[in-house]
Amino acid sequence: MRLNDENDEEGGPKTMSHCSIGHLQQEKSFVIVGYALTSKKVESFLKPKLEGLARNKGILFVAIDQNRPLSDQGPFDIVLHKLTGKEWRQILEEYRRTHPEVTVLDPPDAIQHLHNRQSMLQCVADMNLSDTYGKVGVPRQLVIKRDSSSIPDAVTKAGLILPLVAKPLVADGSAKSHELSLAYDEYSLQKLEPPLVLQEFVNHGGVLFKVYIVGEAIKVVRRFSLPDVTKRELSKNAGVFRFPRVSCAAASADDADLDPSVAELPPRPLLERLAKELRRRLGLRLFNLDIIREHGRRDHFYVIDINYFPGYGKMPGYEHIFTDFLLSLVQSRYKKRSV
Repeated sequence: MRLNDENDEEGGPKTMSHCSIGHLQQEKSFVIVGYALTSKKVESFLKPKLEGLARNKGILFVAIDQNRPLSDQGPFDIVLHKLTGKEWRQILEEYRRTHPEVTVLDPPDAIQHLHNRQSMLQCVADMNLSDTYGKVGVPRQLVIKRDSSSIPDAVTKAGLILPLVAKPLVADGSAKSHELSLAYDEYSLQKLEPPLVLQEFVNHGGVLFKVYIVGEAIKVVRRFSLPDVTKRELSKNAGVFRFPRVSCAAASADDADLDPSVAELPPRPLLERLAKELRRRLGLRLFNLDIIREHGRRDHFYVIDINYFPGYGKMPGYEHIFTDFLLSLVQSRYKKRSV
């Protein structure tokens, strides 16, 4: 079951035998969380503070050995994963079928829905969420699968307004999938490399809101984003400007001196309704949303990206939120069994 370069024999995550895990479950009532994560994810997520707090709460993280059949390992209460590939999806689906008592975070087919930016935001668009707290939509967008020379005509036919944000169609969590470009003129659109998604750029004060969702818990942080583009700048600039990953921990805007109209967080009731509906439609419990507020329109918001199992290590207080969530899953399962 070797799927990637994680778990090298020297220095890799330590696995436990079936017998020793079973002993921990019986003798100390530990909740056993088997995890299958890339080495990078292990480093950013499974920090000593999280593992220490988890152990104090009766939760033990155990690395899944990718060289052995998954069904031969455990027993697990929860399987936490973020690996890619058809083989891994098949392994997990079979495991879910034969081990219905184990909670898998999250179902691989549901995660796959977020790997395509064409389908990723469709759930938000279908919701057409609007209430007294505000309106949530998605920027107008166009999918280009091939032939960059046809992009200008396609954009004109679709009626999209420049500038346009170009993002890779596949969102697989790689560094490349997080890159984006900003195209200022029609001629430059031919320089873009399909397959990609073109989104109308919405001025948003240079700040986006990362909405982290862990089960029913919601945490919002501010991040710096691309600056607004004025009509004057649009008329003077030409070409395609490429950007690496725009929002990251180093670009935190939580402590910045911002215009209150830009810094104000989206209304909590609006976010709660959005998160609840997306949990239901997507079938996911671990994801985040990148949300922007249209500059000058206090109650108009756009979801521009959705990510599965994001960088929770950058979220303040994630250790408590995540461990409480894991415990709630086990408690909920036991309640269902006793009914």
